[in-house]
Amino acid sequence: MSTLLPFKAVRPVADKVALVTCRNYDDYSPAELAAWLNFNPYSFLHVINPAYMYAQKITLDKRFKGVAHKYQDFKEDGIFVSEDTPALYLYEIQTKNQTFTGIVGGTLIEEYKKEVIKKHEDTLQYRVELFKDYLHQTGFNTEPVLITYPDRETLNSWIDQKKQEAPLYHFSTTNKEKHTLWRIDHPEEIQWIQTQFEAIPELYIADGHHRSASAELLYDEVGDEHHPNVNAFMSFLIAESNVKIYEFNRIIRDLNGHSREAFLEALEAHFILKPKGQELWKPQDKFEFGMYLDGNFYALFYKQEHPNAGLLENLDAQILYDYVLHPILGIEDLRNDERIEYLPGKQSLLTLKELVDEGEFEVGFMLYPSDIAEIKALADQKLIMPPKSTYIEPKFRSGLLVYEL
Repeated sequence: MSTLLPFKAVRPVADKVALVTCRNYDDYSPAELAAWLNFNPYSFLHVINPAYMYAQKITLDKRFKGVAHKYQDFKEDGIFVSEDTPALYLYEIQTKNQTFTGIVGGTLIEEYKKEVIKKHEDTLQYRVELFKDYLHQTGFNTEPVLITYPDRETLNSWIDQKKQEAPLYHFSTTNKEKHTLWRIDHPEEIQWIQTQFEAIPELYIADGHHRSASAELLYDEVGDEHHPNVNAFMSFLIAESNVKIYEFNRIIRDLNGHSREAFLEALEAHFILKPKGQELWKPQDKFEFGMYLDGNFYALFYKQEHPNAGLLENLDAQILYDYVLHPILGIEDLRNDERIEYLPGKQSLLTLKELVDEGEFEVGFMLYPSDIAEIKALADQKLIMPPKSTYIEPKFRSGLLVYEL
């Protein structure tokens, strides 16, 4: 059984919502970040990055306190308003190629602990503790955990009907997306939605593993006696057929001392190589890999020497690590080795090609994206995917809804 909780959100006033909300902080280059902060006094970037020009010169403690103070300034200046009653929200994101729609509410940490809410990625303890301290000192979170649930026709039909009503917000952003938000505050409607989720035995985290782990750690430390909302974390729940899963491609700075010829020969132990020349070739199926090396593309077909291997061993990202990145290129730590970087599969192959051609990187690898069934199967068996195995959309706008602790 899955529990969905309404909450009293803090949100931008309607006439400023397009100015306040922003992409994830990490999505901005330093120059882009500076431009937005200089140009737009309402941007939520001012809250999450206070005194940005001096951010590297202050302690994390002072920075977190600065976030809390700036957030209060936004509330006192009337940029944010607080809901009087708990509510759920229906949120739609229209991109150029796809429309995503999901429900925003609170999910219980106790259900996360009991693995009613399942995960498929590992976390770094220092990042978990860092964000836990951020939550504790700022007292809010505005980036929900992205959670998928099995498609339910009753929920799909309700969503279609709800979209016919007048929204709370409807706005466009400079990255050419359209965003629409509906408030769900009638008790009968909330109860009906909760009943729908109570019939779902398990939920799966798609994105936000560190956020959920940090929320759990904070709950374990402070309890909910003086922090009534700390027993849950804000989540964006979306039907599994509506998520978009991309791969993460890999680019490597050197061949670990191998010549081009020796490297290609080493690959042939586990892969069939087919030169593709200047063709921008991408994998078409599982067990296929693309490679860009020395101005040429290659198709690599895994020989599947162990067809009955387990789920993790048959995961493409794991295969690349087990047979190429670790034994040949000497990359052991996929998270921290400075010789490897990652590019979301939604980016053009030309970006990967240009980075290699410019000389900073020696070789690039393209993967075939995992699907939701593979992710769920791994989570069900408590298996952990390698770092940067999936890039999953949709991405929530920061500052759209604030969950106060």
